Amino acid sequence: MKRLFGFIVLFLTMMSCSKGGFDHSSADGWDDAGSLDMIVLGDRLENPYTVENVSAAIAAVYPERGRVEVEPTHLYVRFLPTDENEFKMISDLDLSDHPLDYEIIRDGDYYHDPAIGDDKATWQYAVVPQDYQFPDVYYEIIDRCFITENDAPERNGDGIDWAAVEREAYRLTGNGDMLVDMDARAKVNPTGRITIVDDKACDGKPFGVAGVRVRCNTFVKYSHTYTDRDGYYTIPKTFSSKVRYRIIYKNEKGFAIGFNKLLVPASTSALGKGSPEGMDYTVTAESGRKMFSRCVVNNSAYDYISRCSADDMNIALPPGDLRLWLFPTLTHSATVMIHHKAFVESKDLKRFLGAVSSIIAFFAPDITLGTKGMNDYSSLYGAVCHEMAHASHFAQVSTEYWDKYISYFIKSFISSGSGDMPFGTGSEPYAGHCAVSEMWAYYMEDRMYMDRYGEPAENEWDSYWFHPQVLSALGGHSFSESDIFNAMQKDVTDVDMLKEKIISAYPGDGKEIEQIFNRFGRKR
Repeated sequence: MKRLFGFIVLFLTMMSCSKGGFDHSSADGWDDAGSLDMIVLGDRLENPYTVENVSAAIAAVYPERGRVEVEPTHLYVRFLPTDENEFKMISDLDLSDHPLDYEIIRDGDYYHDPAIGDDKATWQYAVVPQDYQFPDVYYEIIDRCFITENDAPERNGDGIDWAAVEREAYRLTGNGDMLVDMDARAKVNPTGRITIVDDKACDGKPFGVAGVRVRCNTFVKYSHTYTDRDGYYTIPKTFSSKVRYRIIYKNEKGFAIGFNKLLVPASTSALGKGSPEGMDYTVTAESGRKMFSRCVVNNSAYDYISRCSADDMNIALPPGDLRLWLFPTLTHSATVMIHHKAFVESKDLKRFLGAVSSIIAFFAPDITLGTKGMNDYSSLYGAVCHEMAHASHFAQVSTEYWDKYISYFIKSFISSGSGDMPFGTGSEPYAGHCAVSEMWAYYMEDRMYMDRYGEPAENEWDSYWFHPQVLSALGGHSFSESDIFNAMQKDVTDVDMLKEKIISAYPGDGKEIEQIFNRFGRKR
């Protein structure tokens, strides 16, 4: 796994295009995981949810009943996948890379079992129904558990106060200090709001971190939900003890940010332990670069996807299951779409990579964001909108088109040999693919930025051999984003073809379109 990780780093560095130029700094610490803090575990705690402990708690709460043996409702298990195919078999489970029945001395972003080599995937912990059909992946059953809610239909007629039993199980197992001083019979749904601050928008007031997953757990009882567009959440399960809260950067809009030690596609940020009644949390630049950057990228991608709708920009959505990685030590960004099998599945490269090509296609990202120097919300916002616009273009054209687009960057960089010319000279093969897609991405970046901040994004348009000003001028002459995007079909492989496609769609405006392309698209 470690060797594969290094290979992917080299592969991505080799092929990454750039908004801000190439960065030849060391690959050490290149990714979001490079600076993550590993969870530090303490002693193993006794799990109050085992069938033995729940049975003992019933006897303590209802001594007149004698010993009541409960049947397991769930199994607390751990899996040890060895490759991407085995991980796919369990990827629909709510997995945790750290055990759920240990004291956490220092919370963090990930955990790797010290008994497992760094070159292998670590254990993946989960709670599954007792009748779960295990796939062909090595697993171990840690505990047979009884986890239920007061209102569980199958428990309505048993006359047992399961909230009181649950609290008693905590006391009997030495975990009574985790209980919250509420009504002895009370259990609540954690409810709260996750917000963030953008100094340049909303008058500096906090607004929601939208569509992100919030998870909370106490031992093997855990649950998750997604925030709404304003950052509010309500966890579906009820709790009576302190719970640990985490943000999982897997968004309801169909994208995930970062990864934990390669295997798990979405990064996490620990919010700490809090009341079962809920937790409010406001993310600012002082919250730490990792959390702030992830939340800004989350909101920016959410905003872009939301605006693709028919009643707004009416353009193609980026593909689902989109994976974004953050590179805090690099300045370049790229929409490589490897997870969606662009480039890496091309015949020539697949012949070179052999069996590794399928592994890279599974683990590697679609979008890489070089966030070096981007310390405020607005700069990250523009960068994300730029790359998401590329992803929409990818969704409309073919992987064959994208292979040529990516190939251009590699060959132009080699031929120019300079980070000062990230887009080459425009004379290399497939330069037209680059021109069309980059014009669109820069235009959309500026359009989204202007809508949010009321001013254009900082850009270097005059230094490029292609001219995003063309699309900006079309937008200023009543051509919508949809009008422009609809012309960017897979057969449009240079700027002249783009011009002709738009003219053919709007022949009555042909003279005006011709003038705009001639004015802004003249050769330097």
